[in-house]
Amino acid sequence: MNADLVEVVRSGFRECVHRGSAVVLAPDGEPLVQVGAVHGPIFPRSTNKPMQALTLLRNGFEPIDGAELAISTASHFGEPDHVELVQRLLDRFGFTEDELECPPDLPFEEQARAQALAGSERGKAARRIFMNCSGKHAAMLATCRINDWPTTGYLDIAHPLQQAVLATIIDVTGEPETDLGIDGCGLPIVPVSLVNLARAYAKLATAPENSPERRVADAIRSHPRVISGTDGPDFRVMTATPGLVCKIGADGVHAGALPDGSAFAYKIDDGADRARLPLTLALLQRMGIEWTDEHAELAAPAVFGGGARVGVIRAVPGVL
Repeated sequence: MNADLVEVVRSGFRECVHRGSAVVLAPDGEPLVQVGAVHGPIFPRSTNKPMQALTLLRNGFEPIDGAELAISTASHFGEPDHVELVQRLLDRFGFTEDELECPPDLPFEEQARAQALAGSERGKAARRIFMNCSGKHAAMLATCRINDWPTTGYLDIAHPLQQAVLATIIDVTGEPETDLGIDGCGLPIVPVSLVNLARAYAKLATAPENSPERRVADAIRSHPRVISGTDGPDFRVMTATPGLVCKIGADGVHAGALPDGSAFAYKIDDGADRARLPLTLALLQRMGIEWTDEHAELAAPAVFGGGARVGVIRAVPGVL
């Protein structure tokens, strides 16, 4: 049922194609564009993070500032300011890095990764605080302490925190409860359809000012580099598109919404990162954003041969 969404064209020849499913919602919540299986459940991966952060606010977590709330929703790159924000959260609530239950990892950003490797013994550079989900895990520990919930085993779906997360995601998406999966960081993951994922982002983007939903959206919009990193897709797209709130998820998922309530969500079948920006920009164009040269550049990354531009990665013409 899914369609060819993004193609790689080299020297005028279609060399590769990425299939998937995508939806664009009009401000009234009705589908404007539907391609592929948009009503069946997918694993949203890190596009769930804003809803997880919403759970924390609903259960007493009070960040010091927008950056601290943003790192709680982040798939951060492990850059020094990201690590500093996570450490600040841990320190404020009396936790150590070892109490994070996400797996150790290396920073995603190239320079930060090189520094971590250069500063550690061979094989010992990976740390829990470098893992891209560590901000969320630190905020979850803080919320457990605030509510006198156990601070060990918080990954378990039976833990009060995860029961609260499940209830929030069902509330915001309207998705019926179903069998859960396990995300890359070890937390339960709730399957959601693309249509309902887009509707959830529309609710965040259009919520009343100072509501928990709006606070999450505003933190992401105000700190796009915190929730991603240097040259990250979300950072680049939100910087180019004022008012947009969006969040990528692993394996080819992305969702976002504009202040008027128009929204998008998609899943790339093969999970290819190179398909993200062309597809996101094509959907934003269908949502009627004011198109700029910066958008045009993001929409058509170059394909190189011998150091020269010989092709393009682009949304398949006419599909969306």
